[in-house]
Amino acid sequence: MCGIVGAVAKRNILPILLNGLRKLEYRGYDSAGVAVVNAEDQISRIRSVGKIIELEKALDRAPDIQGTTGIAHTRWATHGPPTESNAHPHMSGSRLALVCNGIVENHESLRLAQKAKGFEFQSDTDTEVIVNEIYQHIAQGADLLNAVKSTIKSLQGAFAIGVISADEPYRLVGARRGSPLVVGVGKDETFLASDMSALLSVTKDFFILDDGDIVDINGTNVTIMDQLGQPQQRQLKTSTLTAESVELGEHRHFMLKEIHEQSTAIANTLEGRITGTGLLEASFGADATQVFDDTRAVQIIACGTSYHAGLVAKYWFEELGVPCQVEIASEFRSRTHAVPDHCLVVTLSQSGETIDTLSALAEAKRIGYGSSLTICNAPESSLVRESDLVLMTHAGPEIGVASTKAFTTQLVALRLLVIALGRRRHLSMEHEAKLIAELRELPAKVDEAIKLEPIIKDIAEQFADKHHTLFLGRGTHYPIALEGALKLKEISYIHAEAYPAGELKHGPLALIDSDMPVISVAPNDRLLDKLKANIEEVRARGGKLIVFADVETEMSEQKNLTVINVASVDSSIAPIIFTIPLQLLSYHVALIKGTDVDKPRNLAKSVTVE
Repeated sequence: MCGIVGAVAKRNILPILLNGLRKLEYRGYDSAGVAVVNAEDQISRIRSVGKIIELEKALDRAPDIQGTTGIAHTRWATHGPPTESNAHPHMSGSRLALVCNGIVENHESLRLAQKAKGFEFQSDTDTEVIVNEIYQHIAQGADLLNAVKSTIKSLQGAFAIGVISADEPYRLVGARRGSPLVVGVGKDETFLASDMSALLSVTKDFFILDDGDIVDINGTNVTIMDQLGQPQQRQLKTSTLTAESVELGEHRHFMLKEIHEQSTAIANTLEGRITGTGLLEASFGADATQVFDDTRAVQIIACGTSYHAGLVAKYWFEELGVPCQVEIASEFRSRTHAVPDHCLVVTLSQSGETIDTLSALAEAKRIGYGSSLTICNAPESSLVRESDLVLMTHAGPEIGVASTKAFTTQLVALRLLVIALGRRRHLSMEHEAKLIAELRELPAKVDEAIKLEPIIKDIAEQFADKHHTLFLGRGTHYPIALEGALKLKEISYIHAEAYPAGELKHGPLALIDSDMPVISVAPNDRLLDKLKANIEEVRARGGKLIVFADVETEMSEQKNLTVINVASVDSSIAPIIFTIPLQLLSYHVALIKGTDVDKPRNLAKSVTVE
């Protein structure tokens, strides 16, 4: 989940590396570093603890560092705490430097073997064994490329690496296994990065490396090989992203920007997928109709926020008679399964590179599940390449670690899938037309919900001295309560838990007192009366409630009860609407708490390591 950027050019590449790191900081911000081959064909390396700004300060204090070949890294710590010695790039000797995103599972055995040969380790990381292995192969006469090729054969785990050598000053070698890596192509310059967003200011043309690929950037020549070392022709793709799309613009934080972008993201996700009063099944892929005709059940696999989207969809699927199971990806692949017949595996991921989800998909294929579909926001990602069918969410870049627009667009995409499979069950043409009409209205309804921000900002003041919060929901809104609790704990560091409201009497009620805010979502649905009874149970015990209620519920404020009216919406899209105020509440509470909203401690955006 770290960020990698590298470059070979005819100009000083240090500004390019630093700008790339700024764009990748959402991937990790425990420490950062840069290494360049300078004019004397020596490697100059600077590292620092903390965010990229600390690296910039360290570079300002250092002698003038310039070079035309270099690598840089922003770290999310796995092995070893965030210290300067554990920061990347790592070196073996003084003429070889490496950056890595990933985990080397057999690092202990490699470390022992290297110590026996006289290597002295400078860090606690697993990465250092990689650069030492490469050093050994070079010492035995291999060039940089062949040293890397030999080394990765001895490594177990998932990783992406970039390596430079002062002995081959215009060469940069990269390799990926599990973790993503792209090659950017400019005019007389070539780049390497873990994410396109790092390079949008210098190029829009990219090679997307396949799993197992090795790339040799030698001056302006780019050679891509598969894991067997055979040259490969990868298609050069032009990114549709813009540098501005990953800038803050007028907003204070990326999270706020992305909350406000949700109506546009939803409209983009719907565009070209619905026409008239119906759904275009071809949006899912050329074989979609055949796959859907054969589908008798759905297995959703996801992590974090995407898992919550899957939980909402389970209610939707089963309302139309489609059996659906939802499982956290890391759990799915660690147990024995009774594989259902004709079961469609659906993976959800913003990045398409979530290692647990990728591994779970591979396991599902191995044990005999049916066809696969991914709902994803990254068109060139591993999940897209590994799945039979694909529905892109078109949310645009999401930089804030706490997911917002990726979640709501996943729900929209899942709603489309529910319609497609519902056609094979109990969904009439009239009902489908109604559901399509509700989706068409969704962007405007989202904008209405965002207009609640001034009210929510005032309510957030109540959390200035709070350390615990309880979220309640029923039916499809229980997963929304889960998502609200996750958002609050992610960015404000307030301990938050979510429960189905009916579970209050089975334990959580013991937590209720005047210091425990209770947040509930109250759509105007068939479960409303039961939810109102749960709310009264909290009030009777002195608990303070904040309820986001459909205006048609006609709930009014009372002692210890604050009501925020949300515009009335149809029950099928209500979960998407009610998640908006919870996102805004989390954001404004985090501001009051003084936390780093976009870069919460201990977290990173793309979880590409186990």
